Amino acid sequence: MFKKKKQAQTNKMRHLITKLNPRSPISEQYRTIRTNLQFSTVDEDLESILVTSAGPAAGKSITSANLAVTYAQQGLRTLLVDADLRKPTVHYTFRLNNLNGLSNVLVGSSQLEDAVETTDVDDLSVLSSGPIPPNPAELLGSKKMKEILHHANRLYDIVIFDMPPALAVADAKIMANIVDGMVVVIRSGITQIEEAERTVDLLKDSKARLLGAVLNDREKTDNNYYYYYGT
Repeated sequence: MFKKKKQAQTNKMRHLITKLNPRSPISEQYRTIRTNLQFSTVDEDLESILVTSAGPAAGKSITSANLAVTYAQQGLRTLLVDADLRKPTVHYTFRLNNLNGLSNVLVGSSQLEDAVETTDVDDLSVLSSGPIPPNPAELLGSKKMKEILHHANRLYDIVIFDMPPALAVADAKIMANIVDGMVVVIRSGITQIEEAERTVDLLKDSKARLLGAVLNDREKTDNNYYYYYGT
């Protein structure tokens, strides 16, 4: 029983290619995404980014994490926030215990500085989800969430939010009203065109800018995979 439980936990751990192999072609694609995001808002400050997808299994969480690593590798103080208060995964990626996180800060039982954890990547900090609350949408749409983001923007150069899929719950649309820009992750062979279009239409109703999309797992003729960013 213990062995099976340990194996299940190991399977949930994610490997960060940008950290383990920064010279790889995929890591270079993540840096290209970062650069394109920076150029897309050349006349405006881009201090907070929301990353979401149409549905599950698109790769939004691993995209968020690798994107955060590339920002930190550029020397920018970066905070990755697991705002998926329903099925969080960031703590698996960075091997954190998730006992204290965003949900604790939202309900006032912890301060942001106490809940944030440093990582072994220079300039990268993580705010995990914390215990899963019964009312995620209400917490994310609260005045407290705006205060947390405002405070985080003073402490960090860039704040990246990993959100739940936009078509599944309202969380991404709620958060889109307070961040500077949004990125939608689409997975080749998984995300349907109609789902992607509905996601874009849904998020366009918010105040934030739709910065572009990341196409994940598109197969090339040599059976390798790459990431593509486009507006």
